[in-house]
Amino acid sequence: MRKLAPFLARAAAAATIACLAHAEPALAKTQGEKPRPEVAVAIDADPGTIVIKTSEKKLYLLTGAGRALVYEIAVGRPDEQWFGKSWVSKKRLHPTWVPTPSMREKNPGLPQSVGPGPKNPLGQRAMNLGWTAYRIHGTNSPRSIGRAASSGCFRMRNADVLDLYDRVNIGAQVMVER
Repeated sequence: MRKLAPFLARAAAAATIACLAHAEPALAKTQGEKPRPEVAVAIDADPGTIVIKTSEKKLYLLTGAGRALVYEIAVGRPDEQWFGKSWVSKKRLHPTWVPTPSMREKNPGLPQSVGPGPKNPLGQRAMNLGWTAYRIHGTNSPRSIGRAASSGCFRMRNADVLDLYDRVNIGAQVMVER
């Protein structure tokens, strides 16, 4: 057993280093990091509700008593926007992007799918909305944030979608307004 002890210690250390190497640095909290600021809002809904204001290109996560966290987003192009109520039906880590039939119709050259990684249009996280093909997701095109640029989904900077993903529960209500 004494001969195995140094080997086991080295193996445990190597396993720890391997796990740390695959950890997501964007999820780590640095010592001096400030929490995301809350803003005052005049929205009457329960805490945990997501309110998307397409005209502002902002997503609000209500935290309670007229308070919310706010994120800049990209919204659908004018002919692809939608409004109404939905809910977060699924949360996906490192999602695979599969173009919808309407996307493929407009652009037949699209790939069948794009797996996780820097070329994935969904970025690092995705939250499906109801039974639709629409999602709140990250992006590999951060310059689109603040614009009407998507096919109806709501894009966020990857750092923001990582933050939101950890705060939102499946079943959370989503209200999309003009």
